[in-house]
This record gives sequence, C-alpha cells and structure tokens, in this order.
Amino acid sequence: MFLLPCSALALLLLTFLALEPPPRRPSPSNPAFCRFQREFLLGYLPALAADWLQGPLLFQLLHSRGFLRSQIAALYSCGFASNVTFGLVSGVFVDRLGRKKSCVLSLGLCSVSCLLQLSRDFLALAAGRVLAGLGTSLLFSAFESWYIHEHLERHDFPAEWIPNTFSRVALWNSGLAMAAGLVAELVAEGLALGPVAPFLVAVPFLALSGIFAGKNWDENYGKSRPCGKACGEGLRGLLSDPRVLLLGLVQALVESILLIFAFLWTPVLEPHGIPLGIAFSGFMAASAVGSALFRRGVTGRLRLQPLQLLPSSVLLLGLALLVLALPLYPPCDFLAVLVLQLSCGIYFPAMAFLRRRMERGGDAAGGARWLRMPLGLGVSLVLPALPGDPMGTRGVFGAAALAALVALGAAGGVLGTTRGDEGLKVGDEGLLEGDTGE
Repeated sequence: MFLLPCSALALLLLTFLALEPPPRRPSPSNPAFCRFQREFLLGYLPALAADWLQGPLLFQLLHSRGFLRSQIAALYSCGFASNVTFGLVSGVFVDRLGRKKSCVLSLGLCSVSCLLQLSRDFLALAAGRVLAGLGTSLLFSAFESWYIHEHLERHDFPAEWIPNTFSRVALWNSGLAMAAGLVAELVAEGLALGPVAPFLVAVPFLALSGIFAGKNWDENYGKSRPCGKACGEGLRGLLSDPRVLLLGLVQALVESILLIFAFLWTPVLEPHGIPLGIAFSGFMAASAVGSALFRRGVTGRLRLQPLQLLPSSVLLLGLALLVLALPLYPPCDFLAVLVLQLSCGIYFPAMAFLRRRMERGGDAAGGARWLRMPLGLGVSLVLPALPGDPMGTRGVFGAAALAALVALGAAGGVLGTTRGDEGLKVGDEGLLEGDTGE
C-alpha cells in the first residue's frame, strides 16, 4: 500500500504537467507592477504553505494524544463551527479593522493554534481549533481584499492585470499543497518527529509571512458598513433570485460533504497502511488535474461551459462517495478519494466562475454563506455522533452520496434556469482566469 499512493502521485503529476496549458497572455512588464506583485507573493505564499502543512496529520496527531474518535470529532467541529460562523461577517470585520491588520491577525491566530497542538489538554486543543477556524477565515478573505485595493486604488494598475497575479497564486498554491504532504510525511515519519512536527514547521512560515507583511505592506480599509446591513444584503440577494438560491444550495451541500470528508479520510485510509502525507499530496495532485481538465474543457475544442461542468463535477463527487460507501477492496477506497478530489478540482473553478458572474447582480457569495452556515453548524453538531465502526462510516458516506444527489438536482436547476443567459457563459475571448479565482 506504500507503492499505490506513490505511483498515483507520480502519474497525477505527469498528467497535470501534460494538461496544464501555457499562459495565453504575456505577463505585464511594468517594473513597478512586477515589484508590487513580488511583494504580495512573498507575503502570501508562506502563509498558504503553512496552512497546507496543518492538513495531512491532524487526525493522527489527536489520536496519538489518546482521544476517542468522538472527542476528535468534537475538536474538528470546533474548527468547522468557528470558520463558518465567522465567515458570515469576516468581510465586514476585515474592512473595519484594516486589511493589513487582518492579514497579520490571521497569521497570529494560526500560529497560536499550531503551538497549542503541543498540549494534551482537551480544552487547549479545542481553543486551538477555534483559533484555526478564525484564522483560516481571515486568511482567505483579507489577503485578496488587501491586494485588490492596493492594485486598483493605491497603484492605479489596470484591472486586467489582476488575473495575472491570482493565476500565479493558484499555480503556486497547487505546488505548495502537493509539497506540504511530502514535507509532513518526511518530518513526522522520516525524521521520526511525530505528527505534531508539521504544525511546528508551519510556525516559521507564518512568522515570516507576518513579519514581511507588517514591514512592507501599507494599510487600507474598506467601506464601513453595519454588520446587520451587510448580512441583510446577502440574504436579500439569496431570496430575490432563484438562480442564486440554487447555486448557494449546491455550494452549501458540497462544502458540508467536504467537511465530513475532511474528518473521515484519515480513519478510512490509515488502517490500510497508506502513508497519510503521501496520500495527501496525491489528493492535491488529483485536484490540480481536475482544475487543468476544467481549463482544457472550457478553452479547448470542446468549448464546454461552467454551467455544464458544475453538474458533472457534482455527479462525479456522488459516484466517488458511493464507492466509499461500499465495502470493496481496500485500494478502491484510495482511488475513490482521488476521484473525489479530481471532482473538487473541476467543481471549485466552475462554482467560482458562476458565483462571480452572478455577483454582478447581487451578493451571491454573501447569500451562499447564509446557507453554508446552518449546514456547516449542523455538520459540526452531528460529527461527534457519527458511528466509529467501519460499517457505520460506510453508512455516513452513503448519506453523503444522497446529499450529493440533492446537490446534483440543484445544479441541474441552475443549468435549467440560466441556459439562455449569455453572461454566465465563456465568450469568444476564452476563459478569464480571474473569473475562476477562489
């Protein structure tokens, strides 16, 4: 079972390199822009590397502390609940506090969370998961908001150059995610430092990112909006447009399924003797291949549309969950997880494209958070009660497959209600990478 993930990782990396199209547009040669972009990447990429390092061995770490599976589930729930709850108001919080301060704060919260993993006390670990949820929510909102404001308002660079930066971020992020699993495996198993080691390795990256941003970035702020008004706008946008409601339902259901998967993948694969760090790198490689397939499908000869690829990705997700629900030969579990991750690689850019296009008529992202929060909180409450035996886990995947079927119906509804909307299609100019940024 060691050769299977290694072979899969190598094959997926080769597939990704074969599929990934070369850049269609030359990079801007403006020296001031290149310097500004480099400063952003130097501040952001170490934070992304640190975030990925915390993913592969979290379950194994908590299990090594002697906690029961239900207790581990409760710790996961603390992180999920804080993330989805704070996500509803994170945009308003970042705008008020200041985007640079929010970036540094997110790094501080994640650093404290990593250090708390050294503790064997349940409450300390629960506090660490809550801080990780808050820090991650800020990480994926404050940095992008800071960059866009600086790019447009302070430096007055053309908006057409923004996709160049975020396409670089996406490419680096894929590489860092794949490398994180290998590094985690190396320090935990190769160097015999234990599953807490990747969390400690993440701390210098977080510190580097915080120090660089604190010294080199300027502060900027967004519009000061009452929290209730901002949340109300998202809710009104959700209820006023059935397309936004259906899209938000798809997003909420799929993300809830992925929350459950984030908890279950380790206890499913670890008994088979699969090295978790290498498996994690394989997952990230599969996701990168899915993203490359999305770009090829949209920009290649087939001229597929994100409206078509969204239901296809959800169908693929449901099939992978169905395989995980069946007691098949052990390698089938690993291969099913790879298919699940490949479906995510197609799903996320398709969802991002449609969400950004719908935002032009309303706050689709804010509306999706209203659906994401109750489902995410529901998952957090149910997670500790999930059965811990293998057959019970299979049943959970079966229930997740049914949820994916509901999401597939909603995705089909999005396709049916927006079929003639040219604004939700990729035009003759091709796919704009900024439309598919997360």
